[in-house]
Amino acid sequence: MRPDLPYALAGVTLGALLLGNAAVAPDAAPVHPADVLLVLLMAAAVALARRFPIPALAVATAAMLAAHVRVHAGVAAAFPVLGLVCLAAWRGYRLPARLASVVFLAGFLARDIAAAPPGRPGQVLVERTSLLLGWFVAVNVAGLVARQHRALIGQAEERAAEAERTREEAALRRAGEERLRIARDLHDSLTHSISIVKVQAGIAVHLARKAGDEPAPALLAIQEASSAAMRELRATLDVLREPDAERLGLALVGELAERTRAAGVPVRVSVAGEPPGLPEEVDQAGYRVIQEALTNIARHAGPATAEVRVEYAPTRLTVSVLDDGQKPAAEPLTPGVGLRGMRERVTGLGGTLIAAHRDEGGFAVRATFPLPGSA
Repeated sequence: MRPDLPYALAGVTLGALLLGNAAVAPDAAPVHPADVLLVLLMAAAVALARRFPIPALAVATAAMLAAHVRVHAGVAAAFPVLGLVCLAAWRGYRLPARLASVVFLAGFLARDIAAAPPGRPGQVLVERTSLLLGWFVAVNVAGLVARQHRALIGQAEERAAEAERTREEAALRRAGEERLRIARDLHDSLTHSISIVKVQAGIAVHLARKAGDEPAPALLAIQEASSAAMRELRATLDVLREPDAERLGLALVGELAERTRAAGVPVRVSVAGEPPGLPEEVDQAGYRVIQEALTNIARHAGPATAEVRVEYAPTRLTVSVLDDGQKPAAEPLTPGVGLRGMRERVTGLGGTLIAAHRDEGGFAVRATFPLPGSA
């Protein structure tokens, strides 16, 4: 109820202003219980305007028109309508805001013309109506400008959050590219040179033995050292091409969920069954499917919560990620690079992947991997 408190206070203040203005205005009629009821109705509408902006605007417009007709409260009757018109335009309800403005202005002018004394100049009515018209145009424009400003701020915050989420990924990608560059340089330079040394030493040993001589110990040492150097260099290149970040598995899903929560997406993780000895490629593929699905939720689902389920069975592994984000779009799902990569990773291991919008809103990803020994 705390966010509604300013609206309730505004309703009470406007009600007191209206009743006070009706009591002191020289051309106002006496206030009756029905008029007080209209003011209370307006105050209640303003108090509920945050949750129900359009019904509140309609009720306040009707109540203030009725109060103006009965009491002739003057421009003070327009204050609640002006505030709710601005709120409706700010929330994106432009047509109801304009319609309420036109209806109130027309009713206000008709009441002024009907109640004007014979000697009252028409200029006064025109000036007051022009003043109200300017106010209503101003609050409509102010609401639209405030909405656009909020949208720009939201886009800036979203871009900043996206940059923060992708900063670590970009750093890892740059590190991986640097490792690959080093691996290529080592392969192009050292591997070629050591291979020549090994081949030449092997040829020298072969020719010496073919001639009936015993190869020199230094030559044998060169041949053995070059072979050992080739093995160690290949192992080093394998490590550079296959960094530690690639050797991930389902045991790290908890850490992945924590990073996703830190990005602003609540995540629940549930595990069913006892984890068997999974093949390394299946363990890594299951982790990657969950990682990509959570990344898509953080980027595309809007305000949402995610649920990760890992189900171990003797013959299969099933991982699924569900969210309750945006409602399904009218157009069919167009798989992006992430979904295609997930599908290729799963089907390459003989599994199946289902990725689709949920009827109740959100998105679901479910991958099933067969395990060794299954039919």
